[in-house]
Amino acid sequence: MTRRRVAIIGAGMAGASLAAELAPHDDVVLLEAEAQPGYHATGRSAAFWSETYGGPLVQPLTTASGPLLHAPPADFAERSFLRTRGELLLARDPAVLDALAQDFANSGVPIERRDPHGVVPGLRGLWHGLWSPGCADIDVGALHAAYLAKARRGGVKLRCDARLTGTRRTGDGWELDTAAGAIISDIVVNAAGAWADEVAALFGAVPLGIRPYRRTVVQVRVDPPASPDLPLVIDAAGGFYFKPEPGGRLWLSPHDETPDRPHDVAPEEIDVALAIDRFEAAVDWRVEAVERRWAGLRSFAPDRLPVYGFDRDIPGFFWCAGQGGFGIQTAPAAAQLCAALLGRGNVPQGVDPAAYSPHRLSE
Repeated sequence: MTRRRVAIIGAGMAGASLAAELAPHDDVVLLEAEAQPGYHATGRSAAFWSETYGGPLVQPLTTASGPLLHAPPADFAERSFLRTRGELLLARDPAVLDALAQDFANSGVPIERRDPHGVVPGLRGLWHGLWSPGCADIDVGALHAAYLAKARRGGVKLRCDARLTGTRRTGDGWELDTAAGAIISDIVVNAAGAWADEVAALFGAVPLGIRPYRRTVVQVRVDPPASPDLPLVIDAAGGFYFKPEPGGRLWLSPHDETPDRPHDVAPEEIDVALAIDRFEAAVDWRVEAVERRWAGLRSFAPDRLPVYGFDRDIPGFFWCAGQGGFGIQTAPAAAQLCAALLGRGNVPQGVDPAAYSPHRLSE
């Protein structure tokens, strides 16, 4: 029987970053159901740091995460986790881009109208464009590894193959039954991603409607080969996005959001075909081969905002879930926010904790 003040369920980016943030101040155990941390959403992300992604209520978390991702402290990482690429939002209807620009008018996020045909060669038909220069690729593996290393240096115990099987309230804390043994903790953090509502039910908490959705990505070889200088290109209407990879390849997604269940998700052929069809309808390039394909689950609360804070009714039960597709790019600020709500440190500047409180979903 192991006792810790905080037990974090889920060692993906959300759980690992929070464990690292708490490590200097707390006694923490990090529990992972799989044989390795980051197996599901974190390990399958085509992540980018974009201040427009997720909408204006997610943007403060993204912006507050930028400094650490751009220039991490030397004792955290030796180099930046970001490679600036730029982002081009496309729309056939300019009103779509006008509305998007208006959403961010007072945010300080640099965005401007730009002719997309001068940025992306081979666009078919008339497109309008909105340019955001700060968008960058994220080295997800390096960031996740850095958080796990920081947590380990701070004394956090990582237990893999530790699927939660039962819970009991014991005085002021919780006794957790896991496949790797029993844990006693004062506080439990639910960072279980697609499994967040299932984990909540084990503690008697009312599920918040956090729903997983499947997202498909394929790596394709195209003719002509993709320039490495291309930006991230996103159809603002939700039809596709793509970005270049080494060797003239592209990572391409049909921007699918198919309701699913928590499991080890795999891509479906219809979504792969849809990605290629939408891409070839937008540009005059030809897809020569699909070299890789994968899928991940992105989990959203009903209002599509993340959920950070103590449950209204269950003592010692803390939500850190519903990060959707923006959990990687917001991880530094989200971890700092959650640590502050747990009594360790300060809320990031410019971030309003009330916007992400679980209480908003149970009123």
